[in-house]
Amino acid sequence: MPDFPDSPDSTDSFLTLAAKSESIFKEQGSKFLCFAFPVRSEEEIKIELTALRKSYFDASHHCFAWVLGREGAHFRANDDGEPNHSAGDPILGQIRSNQLTNVLIVVVRYFGGTKLGVSGLIKAYKMGAALAIEENQIIREWVKVTLKLTFPYPAMNEVMKVVKAYELEILSQEMTLDCRMVLSLREGLASQVQEKLKDIQDLVVTGD
Repeated sequence: MPDFPDSPDSTDSFLTLAAKSESIFKEQGSKFLCFAFPVRSEEEIKIELTALRKSYFDASHHCFAWVLGREGAHFRANDDGEPNHSAGDPILGQIRSNQLTNVLIVVVRYFGGTKLGVSGLIKAYKMGAALAIEENQIIREWVKVTLKLTFPYPAMNEVMKVVKAYELEILSQEMTLDCRMVLSLREGLASQVQEKLKDIQDLVVTGD
């Protein structure tokens, strides 16, 4: 039976959000619109931020934070005109406390006439980020790699046994005298799968 490294501590997985979510609340007259997005690149982040600025062009502030990468090493927090560290950092703190990555959270504020003070702003933006996450679903995603196989048709049964045993995803396949198949699998399983495939005669494996 294959040894699946599926512990929550697996190095080939991370926590992120399932979909876009939003929420709204008011604090001393100010209205806060809170949005959370799963994202994979800075380009996606720019697209979401631009769309929000277009939709809520008359808002006082568009404060946000994002984290990218398996280890969450790539990140940014932006106060968008609020006092330093009163908006972006509290949002980032909620992303970090939930151990999320590949996530963008934006809190849009419509000023209601009453100043909240730095402590009040920190509390409000923290609450906004927390609400956006609560309205979402935290999911575990696996870091994937691909393997490209080339093998003679008679080896098909042996290849499919490995595919089924490790629950591999077939991205594409070409069935001719020399068959070609592209598989997607968890990074943590790559060495095990390649070791199994070595036993199949005349099969050639290449990585990404």
